[in-house]
Formats: sequence, structure tokens, C-alpha cells
Amino acid sequence: MASLSEILIIRGLMPIQSLDQVTGDPAQDDQHVRELIETGVVTESQVASARAAQLGLPFVDLTEYPVDRAAVALVPGPVLRRYNVLPIGRDGDRLLLAMSDPSNVLAIDDVRAAVRMQVRPVMAERSDLAAALDRFVRSDGELDELSTAIVEESSNSTDVAVNEPAEDDAPIVRFVNLLISQAIQDHASDIHIEPAENDLNVRYRIDGVLHEMNRAPKNIQNGVISRLKIMSDIDIAERRKPQDGRMSVMHSGRRIDLRVATLPTVYGEKVVMRILDNSSTGLGMEQLRLLGRNAEVYRKSYTKPYGMILVTGPTGSGKSTTLYTTLNAVSRPEINVITVEDPVEYRLAGINQVQVNPKAGLTFASALRSILRSDPDVVLIGEIRDHETAQIAIEASLTGHLVLSTLHTNDAPSAVTRLIEMDIEPFLVGSALDCIVAQRLARRLCDRCKEPYQHDAAELEHMRFGFNPMLGAPTVYRAVGCPACSKTGYRGRIGLHEVMPVTEEIERLAVSRASAAEIARVAQQQGMITLRQDGWAKVQLGLTSIEEILRVVA
Repeated sequence: MASLSEILIIRGLMPIQSLDQVTGDPAQDDQHVRELIETGVVTESQVASARAAQLGLPFVDLTEYPVDRAAVALVPGPVLRRYNVLPIGRDGDRLLLAMSDPSNVLAIDDVRAAVRMQVRPVMAERSDLAAALDRFVRSDGELDELSTAIVEESSNSTDVAVNEPAEDDAPIVRFVNLLISQAIQDHASDIHIEPAENDLNVRYRIDGVLHEMNRAPKNIQNGVISRLKIMSDIDIAERRKPQDGRMSVMHSGRRIDLRVATLPTVYGEKVVMRILDNSSTGLGMEQLRLLGRNAEVYRKSYTKPYGMILVTGPTGSGKSTTLYTTLNAVSRPEINVITVEDPVEYRLAGINQVQVNPKAGLTFASALRSILRSDPDVVLIGEIRDHETAQIAIEASLTGHLVLSTLHTNDAPSAVTRLIEMDIEPFLVGSALDCIVAQRLARRLCDRCKEPYQHDAAELEHMRFGFNPMLGAPTVYRAVGCPACSKTGYRGRIGLHEVMPVTEEIERLAVSRASAAEIARVAQQQGMITLRQDGWAKVQLGLTSIEEILRVVA
């Protein structure tokens, strides 16, 4: 039987010189192939296809293969996850079982025992198999079973104090753990647990849009909310006022932090959990997808030794990600970076992070005064909320510090007038501000299924994209839906940006207390690209759709 390296060489995926390293030892051959994968000579998919040929098995691409959900349902989810295998269909009276390691006879035997039919293994790439398991082997069924078990348990037992320690395998504990685990697998940004009149509704926010995931019986409401409060170190006896907390969970070997907020409603306490995935803090500036002029203007601004940069936009528009990415770009061992946040969402190595604590008298303003006595070079302020914080931030930027912060405005020009409305002297606003970035997040089109089409030129002209009708109807892309994107047509999100440098003309407008509309007009004359125009540019690049731009930009 040919070795894996020999098959890759025959297929033209490895140089012929690699034959010198083929020793005939399977272990050494596998090690050699792993090194080639790490160096990018071959891909995991190519290796999996070659291994299938070596073993005489079919190879399937799970991102394209039409998986039969009825076949998946034949085998319990825990068995599939334990062995990392997935039933994908039937071949006559045999079950087709996708595997990354077809030599695992124990997995084949257990699946055969579960379905009581013969199993035919097929080869699949490991990462594709893991993604397919997340799509098809969901926790929904187990959540329904657990909620039923909790109801039966509560009806057959006397009342138990909610602060009694729960066993790890107690149904309420497993129910909560599954809710969180499934949300992380689905790449949700928020989990909403909402009491209704007759049930408990669970929704996940995925790519900026809420999706209803599960409805549980009303009977389990108090137990679920109490469990979440205990995990978040929140007072479980207080149900009349909103509370905030934080928890950490381990998922697939990664530590994931969650910010938890409770809110009393007429049907009980609503709980919202923001999932804080630290992987977003390691982004490079190029991954923010600032285009052309926007990237150049912003780079010139954050590489200056002093001045104020504001990132504006509504909640959930990616402001924190932009600021943390900027901090990563400017942070060096020779400079002192200090942040003051409420709360500290992501922990960053090499950066001093301060969390405000109003109960102890540590507000944004008081923390800033102390920070400025700690010899900072770069200061990040989580949010400018009041006159005092704005005043200190402005003064810090005028005394040789680079200050980064956020503000809630609809566009970049409005940030200038907003600071003036907070009773900051207009001449200070004009002098301190260096750059303002307004942003939104739009869903990104799935690369596997998006399709091009010709949009009506007359209709585009009315959408204020800055489209030139003389160029004719452009080719743009629209969402379709496939297994890779869970039939939504979108996968992930992309930022839309409006970057406004504060030039001398805009500084004079600020001093004269000009309106936001007048500032916007001058900024556009100087070349500022609006949010809608940046969105149109990303539509033309095939990154998102016209419908998404119209959804997130006014």
C-alpha cells in the first residue's frame, strides 16, 4: 500500500524531492505530513482526501454534502461528540458514517449497536466534521428533555432553598450549562432569557440578529435564574432591582467570560448574558476592513503621540473591538498604556486596566485623575458619559497623551456637537479632537453560497450610495443560504466605517458652534466617506448585501 506522502506526490501536491524523506515508517510519514500542513505546503482537506484514497474509502466534503438529518437523529448526540463522527445518510441498508479516523473500530461498533444496522465509514476533514457536528448535533433536544425532567422533579419534591449547593449533574445545572455551551458553539454574542406569561423564552443574538432557540416550561424559571445568579455572584434574594455580574466558563479548552445583567419584568427577572470572546482582541488592523482613505486617515491619527480619537455608534456596533485592536497596534514595551472601563470586558496582556467602582467612589472622572498621575502615554476611557469625564479626557489629550474613547452618536460629525452640548468649551473640542470614527456592523455574506445579480440602476440612485447611474447596473451579491451558514446566507459580520479627521476648517466650525449637518457637509467636501458609501463599497466587493446596508444604516 502506498504511503500518504507518496499519494500526495502522485497527485502533484508535494514536490518529487519529498520521496527522499519517505522511509516506509507510517509514524514518520504522518509526522512529515503534519509538518507540511503546518508550513502550508498542503491543506488538511488534501491530506484527508489522500488518506481516504490510501484506505480505499470515499471522501466527502461536509461543507457541500447534503447531510440527511434523519440519519443524524438515529445516533445519540453524546455518542457522536465522543467519537467525533457524524451519520450523513444511508447506502441501502447501511448507515454512512463520516469519520476523520476510520481506523477507530470502537466508534464504528458503538454506532452500529446504537442504530442496529451495518455502518459504512467515509472520510471527512477533521475541522469540517467538528463544524458539521455543531450544526447538526445541537443541544435543543437535550434541553427539551432536561426541562421536562426538571418539571417532573419539582412536582415530586418539596421546596428546596435556591442557595443550597447543586450537584454538577442536577438537571437545572446541566440545562444552564447546555444553554451557554450551545450559544458559544453558535457564535452568539448575547443570550436572552426572557420570562413570559406561560413559559421561559431563550433567544440568541447571532450576527446582530436575535433568533428564538428554545421555550422551556414556566416551572423551571426560578431555578434557572437563581442558578445564573449564583454563577455570576449576584444577590439571589434581590428580585426588585437590576443587577450586574460576571462569570467565566471553560468551552473546548478555552476560557470564555460572560457579562450578566438582570432586569425585573412583569413576568419575572429577565437575564441577558454578553459572551466576551477574547479571540476578537487579537485582531490586526487589517481585519477591521477599513478601506483606502479610511485606513490611511485612521492610521495617521493613532500613530500620533497625542490627541483624542473617538469611536461612536450604538451599543453592539463593535466600538470596543476597534479600540482594543487599536491598543494592540500602539502598545509597545516602551510606552505605558492604561485603561479605565465599566466593566473591563477583555483582559489584555501588558496593559494596565482599571474597572470603575461607583460604590467605592471610583468613577470614570476620579479614576482618570489618578491615571494622569501614573505617567501614562496612552489612555483608553471606556465611555464619555458626563461633563467631568469629558473635561478631563480633553485636557489629557492636550497635555501630551493619546486618548481613546467612545461616545454614543449616530455619525462622526455629531460627536463634535455632542461634546459641546456637554458644556465643553468649543475651542477645546476643536483643539483636542484629532479623529472621529462612526461605525456599524453588517452581516457578512457567506462565501460559499452568495450569488451575483444585476441590481436596478434607477433604484440604486435613490438609495444615496453615491452610485453613478451612467456606469449602468452594477453586479452585486445577495444572500442564498447553505449548510455552512445554517441557511441564513450570512456568516460573521463586517464593520462599516465613517472616518472624519478634524481639520482646521472643522476646528473653526466647532469654535463657531456650527451644526452637525454643516460639519458633515464640509467633511464630505474634504473627502469623508459616509457610512452608507462605505457600505456600498463593501457591497461591490461582495462582502455584504444591499439589504444589510439598508438595515443598519439610516
